[in-house]
Amino acid sequence: MIRLEAISKIFQTDTVLKNVTWEIKKGEKIGLVGSNGSGKTTQLKILVGEEEPTTGSIQKIGKPRISYLKQEFDYCLDRTVREELESAYEDIQLVSQKLVGIENELKLLGDSLSANKLNFLIKELDLNQRKFESLGGYTMQAEVDKILPKLGFSLEDADKLVAHFSGGWQMKIGLGKIMLQEPDVLLLDEPTNHLDLDTILWLENYLSSLKTSIILISHDRYFIDKVCNKIVVIEEGLTKTYSGNYSFFIKKKTQDEQSQNKAYQIQQKQIESQTKYIERFRASATRSTQAKNKEKQLNKVEKIKNPISKTKHPSFFFPPCPKSGQLVLDIKNLSHSFDSNIIFFESNLKIYAGEKIALLGPNGSGKSTLFNLIMNNLIPEIGEINIGKYNVITSYYQQNQAEALNDKDSVIELIFKNAPTWTQQKVRTFLAGFGFYKDAVFKNVQQLSGGEKARLALALIVMKPSNFLLLDEPTNHLDIPSKENLEAALKKYKGTVFFISHDRYFISKVANRIVEISDSNFFSFSGNYQYYLKKKNETKNIAASK
Repeated sequence: MIRLEAISKIFQTDTVLKNVTWEIKKGEKIGLVGSNGSGKTTQLKILVGEEEPTTGSIQKIGKPRISYLKQEFDYCLDRTVREELESAYEDIQLVSQKLVGIENELKLLGDSLSANKLNFLIKELDLNQRKFESLGGYTMQAEVDKILPKLGFSLEDADKLVAHFSGGWQMKIGLGKIMLQEPDVLLLDEPTNHLDLDTILWLENYLSSLKTSIILISHDRYFIDKVCNKIVVIEEGLTKTYSGNYSFFIKKKTQDEQSQNKAYQIQQKQIESQTKYIERFRASATRSTQAKNKEKQLNKVEKIKNPISKTKHPSFFFPPCPKSGQLVLDIKNLSHSFDSNIIFFESNLKIYAGEKIALLGPNGSGKSTLFNLIMNNLIPEIGEINIGKYNVITSYYQQNQAEALNDKDSVIELIFKNAPTWTQQKVRTFLAGFGFYKDAVFKNVQQLSGGEKARLALALIVMKPSNFLLLDEPTNHLDIPSKENLEAALKKYKGTVFFISHDRYFISKVANRIVEISDSNFFSFSGNYQYYLKKKNETKNIAASK
């Protein structure tokens, strides 16, 4: 249906795409995978014509309709849900406005209209009414009514303002507008950002049920795994295609790298052997010709790349932390409201040393509020929140931590401000562990991408030894390699971790206990994410059988 052929894209300061070639066929759901800054979004922009490729071409069979749901959703908060969905029909809206204008003119002028003007307006009215009908104007409301329940909205919701709904529901409205356009290809750039788990699951099931071709960018590995049946990975400006889901891609990529590494090692030994022979007999009276011939042959050999020395990724680590007492946090009879909504009612929770707890719950259930209560940024209305009495040292990563950084500071200055006694070498080595190499350490915060800001904010938390980490959405803006390194560091961390995340893969890798906020209370599951899902399903099945 659509093929990218030998696409390159050179910006003023960087070559992002070098030789990108891949295609999407009817019904395929492609996951576009790569680290931050690798050119994923650039490829989507080239597909919709927002960017022009430096070289190469986009080849299309027929005239496929392409719709693009960007990271920042496009909607008007002052419209009702129905009005916003109907705005997807731009052609119909324009004709509708013309019809209203003609009808108003006929009413306003009435008997004062000349015969010629009246005939002209009647013809215009007839022409636009037929156009309105041919565009589907009379079925528009029925189509909107049909998609509302698929998006999870009731008919009553349709008359509420878009501003009334949370970010997750607004994403559904944006997606609904696109689906009403009946696209052949749907482009989605980080659609799960800031969505709660329930909404992510809804979106996963909805996209999986569509017959539409999809190109998806996401750092949510579970989400890609469930939705996509083909993976296009981009590394160092080049793409490679894998026919299968994300799990298949990881397995095949590992096998490919192992095979490539084996071939690389064999070739390196052969090169070393040939080089020794050339050096030994280059000046020999009897074998110099042979040596020169071997050197020419060696220069023509196509070198196999070392798969281990590919793109560097940040490597998070936590410094050794002093041991805390057994009880790290004790919440007793907590009752608290927010904007007149009761979010906690007579709630109790204990957290013990060494636990790694994921705090789950829908958006608005009070997860971030709880962390602010623990950190004394808010005072509980009723009840107590007590940090353990023995040697508990807390570090807190807020959801908007990266946005609080001083724009004018450079990366290296921020570290020196927080560790004035560190040497230049120690600071540079520390920053390299978070993906800041060479001149990148001199960048100002305002020059950093969202992923770079997130890594820098984490670095500032990590550099202070602590034994109780509170992490509010620590993986936001992190690419997959960065998430994997954070997961590895947290698994090795000896302290206690209490974290909020909507990334199911991250939760499954890190958590050994799940706490869910539901009905203004805490429900604890003493096991990992898979155990939590099993128990939730058991409860659901019991309720269904009654």
